[in-house]
Amino acid sequence: MKILGIDPALTITGYGLINARNSKLVLIEAGIIATSRKEALTRRLEKIYNGITKLILDTSPDVLVLEKIYSHYRHPATAYILGEARGIICLAAATQKVSLVEYAATRVKKAVVGKGLASKTQVQKMVASLLGLNSLPKYTDVTDALALAITHSYIIRPKI
Repeated sequence: MKILGIDPALTITGYGLINARNSKLVLIEAGIIATSRKEALTRRLEKIYNGITKLILDTSPDVLVLEKIYSHYRHPATAYILGEARGIICLAAATQKVSLVEYAATRVKKAVVGKGLASKTQVQKMVASLLGLNSLPKYTDVTDALALAITHSYIIRPKI
C-alpha cells in the first residue's frame, strides 16, 4: 500500500510517500511544496493545489493522510491559514479520487515515538530510524508528513 502523508502549511507543505508491505516500510519520495509570503494568497493556494495534484497523479497513492487541525485560543489566525491549505489539499484528494484520512498530532506522536507529547526532534529521529535514513530530512514538515504516513501504516496493519 502506498501512503502519502502531507503536513499542510501555507509557506512549506511537507509530503512523504511510503510503501507499507507487511511490516516493512520503504520511503518512495519526500519533499516540500513551498510558496512565498510575497505572493498573493490565491496564487499560493493554487501552487499547493497544483503541487499536490501533480504528486497524486505522478505517484498514485492508495490513501492521503493529513493532520487534524489543532487551534490554540491565543492564535486563531493560524487555524484559519492552516484551514485554507488543508482545504486545498482535501480538494485535490477529492478531485483525484484518493481516500483521505486524518489523525491528531498526539495520535501520530504516540504511534511513532510512543509518547503523545513527543518533541519534533524525537519524531524526526524515530522517522529516520524507521525508514533507515542516513540523515534527518532538512525540514520538519517532511518528517511530520512521513510520521503521518507511518502512523496510518501502523493503524491499518492487521492485528495478529
